[in-house]
Amino acid sequence: MESMKRPDPTTVVIFGASGDLTQRKIIPAFYNLFLDNWLPDDFAIVGVARTPLSDDAFRNRLRQGIDNYSRRKTETERWQAFARHLSYTAGDYQDDAMWQALAAHLNRLDETWHTAQRRIFYLSTPPSVFAPIVQRLSIAGLCRDCDRTRIVIEKPFGHDLASARDLNRALNDRVDESQIYRIDHYLGKETVQNILAFRFANAIFEPIWNRRYIDHVQITVAEQLGVEHRGGYYEQAGALRDIIQNHMLQMLCLIAMEAPISFQAQEIRNKMVDVLRAIPIMTPEQVAQRAVRGQYATGTIGGRSVPAYRDEPDVARDSPIETFAAVKLFVDNWRWQDVPFYLRTGKRLPTKVTDIAIQFRPVPHMSFPAASVSDWSPNRIVMRIQPQEHILLRFQVKQPGPVMHVRPVNMDFCYPDYFDAQLPEAYETLLLDVLQGDATLFMRADQVEAAW
Repeated sequence: MESMKRPDPTTVVIFGASGDLTQRKIIPAFYNLFLDNWLPDDFAIVGVARTPLSDDAFRNRLRQGIDNYSRRKTETERWQAFARHLSYTAGDYQDDAMWQALAAHLNRLDETWHTAQRRIFYLSTPPSVFAPIVQRLSIAGLCRDCDRTRIVIEKPFGHDLASARDLNRALNDRVDESQIYRIDHYLGKETVQNILAFRFANAIFEPIWNRRYIDHVQITVAEQLGVEHRGGYYEQAGALRDIIQNHMLQMLCLIAMEAPISFQAQEIRNKMVDVLRAIPIMTPEQVAQRAVRGQYATGTIGGRSVPAYRDEPDVARDSPIETFAAVKLFVDNWRWQDVPFYLRTGKRLPTKVTDIAIQFRPVPHMSFPAASVSDWSPNRIVMRIQPQEHILLRFQVKQPGPVMHVRPVNMDFCYPDYFDAQLPEAYETLLLDVLQGDATLFMRADQVEAAW
């Protein structure tokens, strides 16, 4: 998030490199950073996984991923320049020989580049092997240097508070907390980051950003798709763990946090943790009043028949797992006391949208005759995260004509209308932050535990 320069020589080692995430998100992000000249001249990306692949087969698979999923497709000359930096190592994570070979390869790069490169270890693997991989990195002496070594892990960061604490403890036993980058791709989205600019770079909004003027806040993550090929994962997670516990709570934190004294990573994360700690834990009676769970059944989306969740692959026929969840939360502090925050997410909903709606209280006294305000609606700020990122402000105006009639209108800021540049994907922003050592948009251990 800070002003940036090109990183120092860097090697990125991706564990689980034969998986979908590497093909769909990680490598397309690095390719776009390469095209935009954000990567150093000396860099290497080393894929590690159990699947037997040659370097050429690995590169071909990644090129297909870029052409299928990236915002920019491959061009032969640029792709060949990028592909020279890609290599692949097949091996078992418990195999001593694999770790020795990896260490030797990284040391050779140091010698070739005549400098000690930064090393980023990206764990694109099931959470069950996070701790074992970090343990083996430690034993191999590959993560001793806190300044040069970073470890990136993907959610879920545990499946409850106890498992999150166990994971944090296992990681912190081997590496310093400052080396760990827990990635949440929602925090890399332009409009999510723009929440901070919108609130703290403008004088007109922050004075009314409190319980005196705001009636409630709604955060929605709606999807038309079902669980697709993720039935096995979803059976262990559900909508609450998959979306609300991480993505949505982090967006809530950005909306509710106090003004930071600086934009240093620790300061921003401290303010976000303060919000999480101010959310009271519900009693069982409150859960019944403030939370809803649901599961999609057989139906139609866009005129197309779709199966019920229980008929999806790898899903139990009597599964109780929720695909829709909604909760009403409060932030018990001076700014937000008694202001409800409504969080809702679900699959197989009528539209795909992620947005944050801040609804303001009605005017304290309505001077206009009732007939003049029949179309009146509360002031609202809507931050659309996806699709078509924009920020909308709704307010009242007089409708033209001889009669006083008040109606709502929208003032709409849309990114493409003001900026010619293509918006970067979330992973591009976050991976560049990792390269630069900026942890602002990454969750700290205490954030993870507070969220659970």
